[in-house]
Amino acid sequence: MSEERAERVWRGLRSLVLERHERRREVCDALGMSFIRVKALRSLAASPKTMRELAADLLIDAPYATLVVDDLVRRGLARREVHPEDRRSRIVRVTPEGTEAAARADSILSAPPPPLLSLPPEDLDTLDRIVARLLSG
Repeated sequence: MSEERAERVWRGLRSLVLERHERRREVCDALGMSFIRVKALRSLAASPKTMRELAADLLIDAPYATLVVDDLVRRGLARREVHPEDRRSRIVRVTPEGTEAAARADSILSAPPPPLLSLPPEDLDTLDRIVARLLSG
């Protein structure tokens, strides 16, 4: 019974996040790019990376990372520079426009859905405690 309840809760959480209030489509529409490009942009906004580091961070292969970065560069959101410690290597950094776009993506992705905002404070406190416990375990 406990496993069935856990599965029901998990289905509900997945539905809430991935179906009813899925922010991926919203952020893709707002920025006019695929979600993998949004993820790459946010990763690069957090810190410059080599192509190999970016590919590992995104769990994609190097040729695909190159296509993603090529598109970000073409859009003026990122640039390739000579790596300061290895002149044979390149490092990818976001441009000021890329920083703004990444911040916009973060804002969209972190916005709580209306049903969550409408919960009473005591329910939010309970949910906050449960989520913290799930994340710590």
